[in-house]
Amino acid sequence: MRAIWDSLMYWIGRRSLQSRLVAAYIFIILGPCLLVSFYSYKAINNMYLRDAQDKNISLLEMEQLHIDTQIESMVRAAQVAYDDPDVRDYLANTSDPDPDELVNFNNYSFKNLTRIQYYNPNVAHLRLFSSSDIVEIWPIFFREYRVADELWYKKALQMKGLESWSFQYNDPDLMERYIGQTPALTPKVSLLRELSIPAGHHVGMVQVDMLLENFSPRTYSVMQDSKSQMLLVDSEAQTFTREKDSFLKANPEMESMIKERLQRYKDTGEWDIRYKENGKQFLLLHLRIERINANLINMVSMEGVIQDISRTRNLLIGANIVFITLVTLITYILNAFILKNLRLLTEEMKKVRRGEAYSGISIRGGGEVGELAHHFSKLMNTINTLVAQAVYKQALTKEAELRSLHNQIDAHFLFNTLENIKMLAEIENQRTISDSLTSLGGMMRYNFKWSGEYAKLRDEIRHIENYTKVMNIRFDEPILLKLDIPEEALELEMLKMSLQPIVENAVKHAWIGEGSDKQILIQVLDWQNHDVQIIVTDNGIGMHAEDLSVLNQELQSIGMNDKLFRSSGPEANRNGIGLRNVQERIRLYYGNEYGLRVFSEQGQFTTVVMSLPKVLLTGRVGMNDKFDNRR
Repeated sequence: MRAIWDSLMYWIGRRSLQSRLVAAYIFIILGPCLLVSFYSYKAINNMYLRDAQDKNISLLEMEQLHIDTQIESMVRAAQVAYDDPDVRDYLANTSDPDPDELVNFNNYSFKNLTRIQYYNPNVAHLRLFSSSDIVEIWPIFFREYRVADELWYKKALQMKGLESWSFQYNDPDLMERYIGQTPALTPKVSLLRELSIPAGHHVGMVQVDMLLENFSPRTYSVMQDSKSQMLLVDSEAQTFTREKDSFLKANPEMESMIKERLQRYKDTGEWDIRYKENGKQFLLLHLRIERINANLINMVSMEGVIQDISRTRNLLIGANIVFITLVTLITYILNAFILKNLRLLTEEMKKVRRGEAYSGISIRGGGEVGELAHHFSKLMNTINTLVAQAVYKQALTKEAELRSLHNQIDAHFLFNTLENIKMLAEIENQRTISDSLTSLGGMMRYNFKWSGEYAKLRDEIRHIENYTKVMNIRFDEPILLKLDIPEEALELEMLKMSLQPIVENAVKHAWIGEGSDKQILIQVLDWQNHDVQIIVTDNGIGMHAEDLSVLNQELQSIGMNDKLFRSSGPEANRNGIGLRNVQERIRLYYGNEYGLRVFSEQGQFTTVVMSLPKVLLTGRVGMNDKFDNRR
């Protein structure tokens, strides 16, 4: 993510100021526009959903009121028949009535019962069933054996005179006029009350039927927009609704889903109004009708609402695009006018960069651009002054080079003199003096031969060997130099004269007095991550832990600050100057990840570890490919 962010910021930084200003204006305007559009869209979305929900809840409540009205009419019809004493006596009669009694009953009580249906045209049937062998008077009075085996009838008997409501998919023909024919589907709802004379002695049953298309018209009718459908679900989880344009047929999983939600509602009292299937969304609005132990559900398709919301969303997006385009055009024109002077200053800077003589620039008006032009003119005058000074310094440098050539001639005279003294020592058979002069001459040639900053490890080691030979003249117990360096590592690149100060530091400070065993070990250890470590270890007196910590802190700080670090501890001042110079050169040429690290145990040893990149100066050595070549 950091790399992506850096690449993005680099790309933005490469754009012109005018482009960035236009982008900034667009961003500043786009943010509030998107925020307002988002909340507006969200509010409109909620408004559409709320309107659809409120509208269909109102329809559901109106249908509930209609159902309550039909329930009252059915209850009144059943009550009239239930309270008529002549009807009760006729149902409870265990003997055949006289013809006169039958005629009188038919003229008065039976006609009163027929008037109930006349005054309540939505009542499909008023039926009375008797447990006795009465004379059946169709279509109202029947013997109980005709329906005694029906489940709904048995359920009503268990209610012991209380209201029992039953929903059925069709209306059976009790008079058996259509035997052998499949009755048409005429879903109905029935109210049943048991009749007991006296109490606890069953004599019959009162039944009032009403077709569901009259009981709940919206359940069986197609709404005007065909975007909603009502369902009536009874206590047995039977679903009653229209067949035409039914959502249940188009979505077979709906019916089982509704039953599951009704069961959850029964268990927890919670109802989820949202439902989605096959990419279509529905609202499921629910009302409980406790008196008949049924549920009224209104299924509302949200396709129309979603289309309206989509149109509103597209309108908001289009308005934002037009607005941002207009703002971008106006901003571009205004910025082009405002940044005109800045472009003039930019063109003048390009001319100076191409090497053309600066003739001055005149920009009308003030402001930041005018101030920038003024400071640019001052800067060009300063640059011209500095160029003149640089030319003068270059002349001085040439003169210094000539003097250096003269000094090199003097160095040749010194080398020849040393060679003559060496020959005299050999003539006098002074081998020690002769070898020392040879080592000293090698050191001086290596020092004067400064053709570049880099040298091979092989040359540095040879220089260290010469140095130790010269230093051994001073000691009764000579310094033993040990080397543990792979052959292929001798071609390793390193900074010239970077190893000698470390060895010199050990020679000066590692041992106190004579008679001690003096050893210096130089190792090149195995490398990791394309780096190599050169380790210089002496067996001297070591360093105090506090001095060692101060020295390592000083070495670590070199290259991290603008100014060169100067040590504050006395031990660091005494031992660390050469190390700091080497550290500064290594980090200057290779980077802060390389350099020196000192380890020491007081009275035992001091180790200096030099970390360098693995680079060869003169190509690959042998068959080892662990080093990289310097091209």
